Amino acid sequence: MVITWFGQSCFKVEGEKNVLVIDPFDNQTGLKLPRLTADVVTVSHDHHDHNNTDGVKGITGPEPYVINAPGEYEVKNIFVLGIPSFHDDKKGAERGKNIIFRYEIDGIKFAHLGDLGHLLENGQVEKLEGLDILMIPVGGGYTIDGKQANELISQLEPRVVIPMHYSLPGSKSKLTNLDPFCKEIGICPHEPLKKYKIMKKDLPQDDLQVVVLEP
Repeated sequence: MVITWFGQSCFKVEGEKNVLVIDPFDNQTGLKLPRLTADVVTVSHDHHDHNNTDGVKGITGPEPYVINAPGEYEVKNIFVLGIPSFHDDKKGAERGKNIIFRYEIDGIKFAHLGDLGHLLENGQVEKLEGLDILMIPVGGGYTIDGKQANELISQLEPRVVIPMHYSLPGSKSKLTNLDPFCKEIGICPHEPLKKYKIMKKDLPQDDLQVVVLEP
């Protein structure tokens, strides 16, 4: 599996036989999304910096399969579970709903929290048990911040954490940078990666690994 981050919460995940794109953004963010193709696109919520499905073309047809609602799905050997959540800590009263997505590709179980704005409840935690990789917002403002992210990581105990949705050069989003999260968790690497390549057998078994990607 190869994971590429484009900024905000947008990732491309390439499996052996399939391609997933998560939360593609539009040019209002100040960031530029390259031309992407995918079998499946998931959208955590209907805001312009997460739902630019027009920016992603299909691999085997004109359009990819778009998942933008909670539920269970299996498309092109990509297993997806959409878990309802909220974009704020007031049950969605301020910024609406959000979908947490749990996936399985090539035997690797990973989750993308979208613009999660609150700590998880017991039922949500249960559905996210046994994760290999967790993509988690850390920039605060519109989502959980670095401290809350660290608490949530302790709850879920993934093997690998990939921080996302934090301030980047050129971004118009009012977010903090990565530093507060790194101070909280204490194990951020000094050098970001262009891509994260991983196989099931090579996942860390004991200590948590934080992977910082360069968009």
